[in-house]
Amino acid sequence: MHIDRFLKAALTGAALVLAGLNSAAAQDLRVLRGEASGSLVVPVNRAVVVEAETAFAELSIANPGIADISTLSDRTIYVLGRAPGRTTMTLLGPEGNLIANIEVQVTPDIAEFKERLRQILPGEPIEVRTANDGIVLSGTVSSITRLDRALELAGRYAPGRVLNMMSVGGTQQVMLKVRFAEMERSVAKALEAGITAIEAGSESGITIAGGSGSLTSGNTPGTGGTLSLNPEALGQMSLGFNVGSVGFNVLVEALETKGLIRTLSEPNLTALSGQDATFLAGGEYPVPVVDDDGNVSVEFRPFGVGLNFTPRVVDEDIINLELTASVSGLDPTVVVQQNGFAINGFRRRETSTVVEMRDGESFAIAGLLQDDFQDLVGQVPWLGDIPVLGALFRSADFERRQSELVIIVTPHLVTPVRGEALMLSTDRVRPPSESELFLLGRTSSQEGARTPTQGAAGEVAKQEFNGSYGYVME
Repeated sequence: MHIDRFLKAALTGAALVLAGLNSAAAQDLRVLRGEASGSLVVPVNRAVVVEAETAFAELSIANPGIADISTLSDRTIYVLGRAPGRTTMTLLGPEGNLIANIEVQVTPDIAEFKERLRQILPGEPIEVRTANDGIVLSGTVSSITRLDRALELAGRYAPGRVLNMMSVGGTQQVMLKVRFAEMERSVAKALEAGITAIEAGSESGITIAGGSGSLTSGNTPGTGGTLSLNPEALGQMSLGFNVGSVGFNVLVEALETKGLIRTLSEPNLTALSGQDATFLAGGEYPVPVVDDDGNVSVEFRPFGVGLNFTPRVVDEDIINLELTASVSGLDPTVVVQQNGFAINGFRRRETSTVVEMRDGESFAIAGLLQDDFQDLVGQVPWLGDIPVLGALFRSADFERRQSELVIIVTPHLVTPVRGEALMLSTDRVRPPSESELFLLGRTSSQEGARTPTQGAAGEVAKQEFNGSYGYVME
């Protein structure tokens, strides 16, 4: 019993001693949590001199790679910014007590950056701020080009650490006016002749014709030296005479054709700067397509006046245009037979380019001048070489085609307006009443029509039109 009591007492005493030691160790270890006395902002590669209110014995910096420090006296500190970032500078007193913790923030040198920004982009209200170790740009600039220049300059001072909060002001919507103008001229001349000799009252005779002899095809020699003409032919003239019992018939065909075609299309399209816009006025042509299994399906190919463009307002009124313009239509002269289907070919004129111009300026982006010429002479050997009379044994064809195509583009910076300021081609036209139609012969009624009185629309409204008319918006 005495031994057990002795052991219990020894164990209890040892536990008390250990508890006392732990309590003493906990009381001896203290963490000094001095609050930051302030924030110190130092530009990169610039120095700041800081003066403390009390003398300090020790000075340390948490990250020497961000800021470098040195003492000038027991109350003066020299701080040099090395790299953008944040760190902590600690000051201790002579007895090891904490005097202050100072947060040091090293930022890009925005003072020099602001000066360079004012020199390069004068008049632009760009605000410059620092955030952590980067630069924040905000404000409204006049064009995308100036925005890019500001970002490029900021990247020199804070590579990869530039936050763009700027916006582009001014007019950023572009209306593109495209004019397709095409003129086609064609001239064709043909001179062909044939001669027939036949005995009067006989059904047989001798026929000599220039070229392929197509002139006498379908013609029947008559009696008394006359020759019947082909009613489907144009420009034919016949002459018949008899020499004894032999009748001679001379047939001459002279034909001249002239043609003129004028094509004009003016599509207009508006888009936001940097956005694509597409316009198509035409239709779709069905084309049968056979797959590998022999099944026939139909695909539709668009045709008509097409426009696809992307505008970019680069600087105030300078507009960069990336566009594709085309005019296409069915070509009845080209027909392909496939699986029992007759497929027409397409005639297409297209241009794709990138141009740059100012607001309201025009540019001829494409032009085509085409001149096709061909002639053909067919004759009866030897006889066609006889002077003067040899024309009766020759056929000559002449054809010339000329076409000229010009595509002109004109961009305009536009802004939206109220709906009341715009007119439609139907605003001035109303269906007539029965009395106006049958008694007065009017095809439209002016009652209830909205007629403008001011501006360009008012000038158009003052004009008188006969027949069909519309409204063109410039």
